[in-house]
Order: sequence, then structure tokens, then C-alpha cells
Amino acid sequence: RSDAGETMAWSESVDTVLANKESLAAFRMFLKSEFSEENVEFWLACEDFKKTKSSTKIASKARKIYSDFIQADAPKEINIDFHTKNDISENISEPTLGCFDAAQRSIYSLMAKDSFPRFLRSEVYKELVKKHQDRNQKRWLPFL
Repeated sequence: RSDAGETMAWSESVDTVLANKESLAAFRMFLKSEFSEENVEFWLACEDFKKTKSSTKIASKARKIYSDFIQADAPKEINIDFHTKNDISENISEPTLGCFDAAQRSIYSLMAKDSFPRFLRSEVYKELVKKHQDRNQKRWLPFL
């Protein structure tokens, strides 16, 4: 995809923002300004967790995600419903690669429906698009 096409795609879905380093950094900065960066951090931690191969690493990564994001008074506690939190708490002693799936879907949905539309209206997003447009103009108009 061209840079201009990529910039346009960012407004189409939260997936395209999460998949690109530059737009992800801008989205994180925006979430930080709204005091909700734990959502994207949790989502990214889950993505990393699902790629884990070793069973000992699965257990240690699961405990880290649990202590960082799920348990009561976690430093980056995410806002998920009681049943999802309870299911994770009951199964954390024998975690599977899918143990955070429901929570991750819930947080993804929250970001897509709530944070993402606000991000598209934010100064952070407008600056990102402008930076890309400026970069594209320089590429296409080197003689100016």
C-alpha cells in the first residue's frame, strides 16, 4: 500500500492503526492523554502472548498479564465485566493461549467503538496525517 493509501486506511478501522508502528504510536499517545493506554497495552500483550510456544513461558506471561491488567488494583487494570475477570482468575493457575481471548475481544470492542472515533477527531491524528501528507509531497515534488 502506498503511504497515502495507508494514511487513508487508518481511518477505516482500528485494525489498520494497530498494525502500523507509526499510527499505533500516535494511538497510544492519544489513549495516554485520555488515561486509557492500558487498553492498547493489554491488547498488545495478548497478541504477544498468543504467539508464545513454550509452556513455561505461557505460564509466566499469563501471570504477568494477570498481575499487570486483570487482578484487583492491578497497576494497569483494564475495565472488563465481572464474569470475564472471574473466568480468568479461576483459570490463571493453568493458563491456555486462549485464556485472555474474551477480555481481549472486550477491550478491542471498547477501543473500536469508543476511543477510535475520538482518536480520528483528535489533534494527534490530524498531526499524523499532516506529517504523512507533507512526506508524500516531498517525495512527489522534489524540485520544489
